[in-house]
Amino acid sequence: MTPTEQIALWADKLRDVSALGLHFAQNIYDKEHYQTVQDIAMAMLALATGENLAAIEPLRTPIFTRPTPLCVGDAAVIDEAGRMLLIQRADNKLWAMPGGALEVGETPAAGVVREALEETGLHCQAVTLVGVFDSRFYGSSRHHLYQFVFLCKPIADVEMTVASHAHETVDKRWFAEAELPTAIDPNHAARIPIAFRVWRGESPAFFDTSNLVADKHE
Repeated sequence: MTPTEQIALWADKLRDVSALGLHFAQNIYDKEHYQTVQDIAMAMLALATGENLAAIEPLRTPIFTRPTPLCVGDAAVIDEAGRMLLIQRADNKLWAMPGGALEVGETPAAGVVREALEETGLHCQAVTLVGVFDSRFYGSSRHHLYQFVFLCKPIADVEMTVASHAHETVDKRWFAEAELPTAIDPNHAARIPIAFRVWRGESPAFFDTSNLVADKHE
């Protein structure tokens, strides 16, 4: 990555932070701070592209102040015995696939592998896409999410390490499909069975539009 590309990436990260901050800020002081972050992001983008700041200004409303749906990723880690690794979340004590918010500058597949390692200490490899899910139709969320789920497999001969984000979980276990816990996070309950179907080769990668169209014709 060249210095120019790195500056552009930092500018995009600050754009994302400022857009969400301005959207959810509750007081004038926070709004002023996020506005400053937004101004810096625009100046950095102008520097990276070699354009005049005045040429970047028209992007403020359509791009810089518009937060997009949040992108999150989950790792459907299934071992050779057909067991899925689930975590018990610390916040609601419900079981879920390891995962979390994707970061600017990483691919969705890399993001779910990172999240699995942080929350469980397991080194895994993304094998294939299970699907892209819209939180409006699968589970419930305070904010609109695009949920990327990847089928992952443990990396052989690499031992599980201490999870760097262990505070986010209270337990982790391997479950066969027929022995899944009953207390599953509602955002994961409908997606876990799809992950098992993809693992068995019974279903292609899922996306909401195809499923909604199919539902209308049933």
